[in-house]
Amino acid sequence: MIVYQLETQISLEEYSIILTESGLGVRRPMEDLVLLQKMIDGSNLLVTARQDQQLIGLLRGLSDFCYRSFVADLAVSMGFQRMGIGRNLIHFAKDLAPNARIFLFSAEDAEGFYQKLGFQLHERCYQLKPEQQLL
Repeated sequence: MIVYQLETQISLEEYSIILTESGLGVRRPMEDLVLLQKMIDGSNLLVTARQDQQLIGLLRGLSDFCYRSFVADLAVSMGFQRMGIGRNLIHFAKDLAPNARIFLFSAEDAEGFYQKLGFQLHERCYQLKPEQQLL
């Protein structure tokens, strides 16, 4: 049985494993363990999917639980993908803040997944990369 829950902390080891097993590790700074730990510590939205206590899915983000939720990672171990776990993680997060809009960046190969769930492309999303200067 898969158990979904909101957790206050996950270990750096679990985070590293789920990023690697899901394929998200290629888009994350896996070599910088201090930064990965800061990413975990700075998140107040850690929704997990566990089977027999093993982390098989994670939604990591930030939320005020009333107006906005920002998803930074949605990771499901490859052996468990296409079983509805990612969808269930998003539903769980949505149920925690039913009136909040959910925002996220999608990997190119995941756009269809989010569109199928009803997410819409937002035409006014902007980013400033660390190497870019704020004017």
